[in-house]
Amino acid sequence: MANLLIIGKDLPDSLDLAESFAKKDRIVFTSLKQGSEYANFESENIFCSTVNRASAISAHSFILNAETKIQSIDEVLFVFDAQYFQSKFPSDNESEISTATDTMINSYIYFATEILKRIDQCKEKVTVSFLLKSIPSKLELLQSSSKINSLPPSNVLSIAQNAFISIAENFSTNIQDKPYLSVLLAKVPAISDAPQSDIEIGNWLCSAFDSLKNAKHPQTLKAASTWNKVGSKISSGFSLFK
Repeated sequence: MANLLIIGKDLPDSLDLAESFAKKDRIVFTSLKQGSEYANFESENIFCSTVNRASAISAHSFILNAETKIQSIDEVLFVFDAQYFQSKFPSDNESEISTATDTMINSYIYFATEILKRIDQCKEKVTVSFLLKSIPSKLELLQSSSKINSLPPSNVLSIAQNAFISIAENFSTNIQDKPYLSVLLAKVPAISDAPQSDIEIGNWLCSAFDSLKNAKHPQTLKAASTWNKVGSKISSGFSLFK
């Protein structure tokens, strides 16, 4: 049994993902969409609370709430679902830019910072994964020979997607001086012939988490900073020496 914290996609929209983990011996804590009526998933070992993504203090409180409810945090999953965000921020509307930036960029910075602080304080073995469900850029759509039924992302969404990649890759460098930390970067390609459901993605991530947890040797920086295609074998890159 492991305790998992999911960041970046709210219940009820993240229910398939959360349930896929709960069915694989995880106790899950995740966020609940602001304004939603509380849905009780505790019988499935899924717990939640709301969070203000514009506030670093709220990110800190959310993590403390998780630790209170599920005790220790063994696994952390940051989710950037570009299609999910596209439905929320389809255009560069001036009135929504601030909210979009808080939701898709600032909140991930706040959470990554707070998670790292807690990891340093606890010094317990933990695996942190960054999952990118990407969306093709306007240029990729124009250059692609495949017929893709997708609208081009707004500028703020494209920028946020690149920011998430940067946050994830920068976070992966922390394994160099934290032997208790493992990092998994996972990506669902923007242009794919076989779209994957959140259930399939969750099942793959569970296996990937287990592989990292059972590794006999420390993770190398190369392995931690390599983006793995969801559904494929994860980059091993484990060595006796870093």
